[in-house]
Amino acid sequence: MTTNNRFDIIVVGGGHAGCEAAHSAASLGAHVLLITMDIYRIAQMSCNPAVGGIAKGQIVREIDALGGMMAKITDQSTLQFRMLNRSKGPAMWSPRAQCDKIKFSEGWRIQLQENKNISFWQGSAKKLILDGDTVLGIETDLGFKFYSKAVILTNGTFLNGLLHFGQTKIGGGRIAEQSSVGISDQMALLGFNTGRMKTGTPPRIDKRTINFSKLEEQFGESNQQFSFYHPRQVRLPEINCHITYTNERVHQELEVGFAQSPMFDGTIKGLGPRYCPSIETKLVIFAEKSSHQLYLEPEGVDSIEYYLNGFSTSLPLDVQLRAIHYIEGLEDALIIRPGYAIEYDFFDPTQLHHTLESKIISNLFLAGQINGTTGYEEAAAQGLMAGINAYQKCHSKQPMVLDRSEAYIGVLIDDLVTKGVDEPYRMFTSRAEYRLLLRQDNADERLSQKGYDIGLLPGEHYDRFIEKQHFIKMHVENAGHISVVPEFINPYLVEHESAPIKQRTRLSSLVSRPQVRLAEVLDHSSVLKNYFSSIPLKFWQEVIESVEIRIKYAGYISREHNTVDKLVRLENVKIEDRFDYQSIQSLSTEAREKLTRIQPKTIGQAKRIPGISPNDINVLLVLLGR
Repeated sequence: MTTNNRFDIIVVGGGHAGCEAAHSAASLGAHVLLITMDIYRIAQMSCNPAVGGIAKGQIVREIDALGGMMAKITDQSTLQFRMLNRSKGPAMWSPRAQCDKIKFSEGWRIQLQENKNISFWQGSAKKLILDGDTVLGIETDLGFKFYSKAVILTNGTFLNGLLHFGQTKIGGGRIAEQSSVGISDQMALLGFNTGRMKTGTPPRIDKRTINFSKLEEQFGESNQQFSFYHPRQVRLPEINCHITYTNERVHQELEVGFAQSPMFDGTIKGLGPRYCPSIETKLVIFAEKSSHQLYLEPEGVDSIEYYLNGFSTSLPLDVQLRAIHYIEGLEDALIIRPGYAIEYDFFDPTQLHHTLESKIISNLFLAGQINGTTGYEEAAAQGLMAGINAYQKCHSKQPMVLDRSEAYIGVLIDDLVTKGVDEPYRMFTSRAEYRLLLRQDNADERLSQKGYDIGLLPGEHYDRFIEKQHFIKMHVENAGHISVVPEFINPYLVEHESAPIKQRTRLSSLVSRPQVRLAEVLDHSSVLKNYFSSIPLKFWQEVIESVEIRIKYAGYISREHNTVDKLVRLENVKIEDRFDYQSIQSLSTEAREKLTRIQPKTIGQAKRIPGISPNDINVLLVLLGR
């Protein structure tokens, strides 16, 4: 360990971004100091106690493939696992786990404590220590100074955080936790563009007062997990979620409180999340709807708290309670903790390089909600990449920047630094141009080599990856050689409303049919299953699923790869430091302003900046002699 007050990297904030940043940098070999207000609240699930979901689940598997820890910690604390969008194509499949939030936080704390390269300081960071435009360390609220080669800020919602409970306002980063002051004002003086964002959380309900007999039970999938590399050693009792709905009487009770809502009286100035709105916002935007779906989600094995997903609100407590009592199954419900809104400072992410290092202050990295994102998964991904790149820079190594065609993490960071944000950024599959290539099942295939090459993914995990890929490749080819006779397969085909065959047919041709599932076919015929007997049990489900996807969507996948190959030439035409954009009069005024401010590194990045027209891109290509 390092001594005294000098470290390689200081990470400020112990949320999901801070945990991944500290873990990745320390695992690569850096001496890391993690500054957090409360070591027993690190990786706190401030909002819903769940990991994954649409596109978010893909990000978690990418973190795992690179050597991060979110998937492992999630599996240790999973109460229910579901694969969302099973009815759609594999590009849309998204894993999601309901978690025990206490065990999730505890798992992260133990993981970090076991890393001897990580030291901890409980307290608040007050300001950056600078030498000109280079960061040298952090000064705490108590006046103690810590020095480092790089600093990663992952302050989450704590920067000048303000909580709203109806007309009551309380300073804080979360309920019962103080906000962080000082750094935000200092960075504004240094030239950082700052803004305010708003998010919210719903009330927590006492489990003992819920009438579950009136609710629709939502079942999970057994024997599933997030991580490719960490076998799920601990299996908590599975606890199902439940569904209920608002109704017109609930809406009437909520509307009575609108006059006291900080959302509508101008008190809250921050930008709110469009895709996860408060219940009062839903009633305004979707005025024609007579009901909204709600999910009752458990917060832990030993907890009586239930999270009312879909009912985020900042209305007064008495309004929340009256409205909830008109919801089916919650007629006698007691609120343990009211819903509330929180406003906090963020910094314009277009002021960052793709490495997440600041363009204004050297060796200063920003990750998580401080960059205008929302969600544990988006934060963790940024923390992972900031930790990697802070380490790489401190050791004069090449940075790691993921392309949009390689990972959702690449899409996330490129969107942030190229387009900026005008609302809390949330990842969706629709944001990825190449989502058929960026599936949750092949995250290890896309990224494990990169994680291993930089030294973050351990050798035994890399060996496991190579072994699995061997069996996938072998059995994709195998399926192309196996012939199936009509009497073996026709009963299955008829049962699944697929045309029976009249002669021997290759297994790959049958699997390419929409109605046919490879796993079901193998269960139907022991003779066919014998051809796949070489697959180790530990890989069986993953290999069979991957083989089917590669066969069924081979044409689409090949076409998408060809598209990427064609566009990569434009993507990699470098323009950084080539132009004084203000002097190029043939560019539009908006293009000159945005290109000057963002300073894109490539033509591909410039093309994605909002407001940059095809004509502006053509002007740059002409000037480059293309």
